[in-house]
Amino acid sequence: MRKNFLLICGLFLFAALSAKPLADTIKISDDLFLIRVSPNIWMHVSYTNSAQWGRFSSNGLIYYQDGEALLFDTPATNDLTRQLVEFFRQTFFVTFTGFVPNHWHEDCMGGLEYLLEQKVPAYANQRTIDIALAKNLPVPDNAFIDSLRLNTGSATVLCWFPGAAHTSDNIVVWIPAEKVLFAGCMAKENNAGNMGNVVDGDLPEWPVTIRKIMVRFPDAKVVIPGHGRAGGTEILQHTLDLLGKI
Repeated sequence: MRKNFLLICGLFLFAALSAKPLADTIKISDDLFLIRVSPNIWMHVSYTNSAQWGRFSSNGLIYYQDGEALLFDTPATNDLTRQLVEFFRQTFFVTFTGFVPNHWHEDCMGGLEYLLEQKVPAYANQRTIDIALAKNLPVPDNAFIDSLRLNTGSATVLCWFPGAAHTSDNIVVWIPAEKVLFAGCMAKENNAGNMGNVVDGDLPEWPVTIRKIMVRFPDAKVVIPGHGRAGGTEILQHTLDLLGKI
């Protein structure tokens, strides 16, 4: 009887430990981290080494509901993308039902080849697909023109092209249930002192595009830039201020 009692207590203790909430920051490797944005949203942060920019971080997003997950932007390489997807599948027991890149740069879709091998449906702005074809890059298999609505479980996500900014094809992702806006590289974190890489940017249209976003999503609680820390809508105003200095 005592042995059975101890066994039952042990099982309850194991269950309690197993159910312990995950930390708000999870280190997957030295180059890959997850940061909790809300109970169902994680920002993935990956590190890349560049001859021009040195070691820098890039952000993406994973939103999951009811055993399904959507991935927005990949790390810059197939290997880091594999690490991210495998860790998330094994930890949260989800199936990835879609991927959408913010724009055509490597820090948004550098892991697309791996996702296509995994049969994860990839959606992209038609402009992104056109650029990928022209540059002989891996190509997402589903196109949209101005906007796209995707479901993960019972939740809906809006992908929207507001206009040119960091690139001619960049989009934003709006998660209305969480009031989270993934603005990507068109938005600069609050600590940014300049606009960074503007080689492919449209400087005259950039402020126009940011203002469109501010008007459409005034109630955003969290705004996530392509690099650096998340914040609120002040990130969008900060981006406008930096653009005004160019």
